[in-house]
Amino acid sequence: MKTANIPATSQQFPIGKIVCLARNYAEHARELGNETPAAPVLFMKPASSVIGYGEAVKIPSYSQECHYEVELAVLIGSQARNVTADHALEHVAGYGVAIDMTLRDVQNQLKSKGLPWEIAKGFDTACPLSDFVPAVAVADPHSLNLKLAVNGESRQNGNSADMINRIPQIIAHISGIFTLEPGDVILTGTPAGVGQVRAGDVMTAEIASIGSLTIPVT
Repeated sequence: MKTANIPATSQQFPIGKIVCLARNYAEHARELGNETPAAPVLFMKPASSVIGYGEAVKIPSYSQECHYEVELAVLIGSQARNVTADHALEHVAGYGVAIDMTLRDVQNQLKSKGLPWEIAKGFDTACPLSDFVPAVAVADPHSLNLKLAVNGESRQNGNSADMINRIPQIIAHISGIFTLEPGDVILTGTPAGVGQVRAGDVMTAEIASIGSLTIPVT
């Protein structure tokens, strides 16, 4: 069983569902040739996709184009069902650093056929995830600098202020569709600059005030 850890409070949560937002930064949507959505676009990763410190992303044999996407992760600490945006942050236990690994070639092939693309997003090792800091330690989750480097070279450098849908609205929207439970994780989208990694590369993701995560690719 995968767990989400908050070392500062010694809390551990068994990870449940991982709900992810696509196209939540306008520049990222544009770089992939997608329209900016009118409502949050959701997909999921299984808990089995999570890896952490000391582990590596393993690119599946059925893909030739694996991309990185640095994201702010939100850990749910209490049940949320049909919550309003005004009360949504009361259900957040912590914030962490995630990398949403995406098999872009597989995703594009499936999208072109109108088929689901979970196998491009939910494969084993597709969700590198850091430990979490307590929510109370983050004054404003919408003013955080997100960075990702590959082999020491900067690839992504954005800010959570540029989210189209902010965290309270995201939680309210998701909780109106299905109940969020303690241990669920929300990935809030990625800024522009996504790109390919190959076996032998090393990714370093960092979010100011939250932490960092270094993950090799094999």
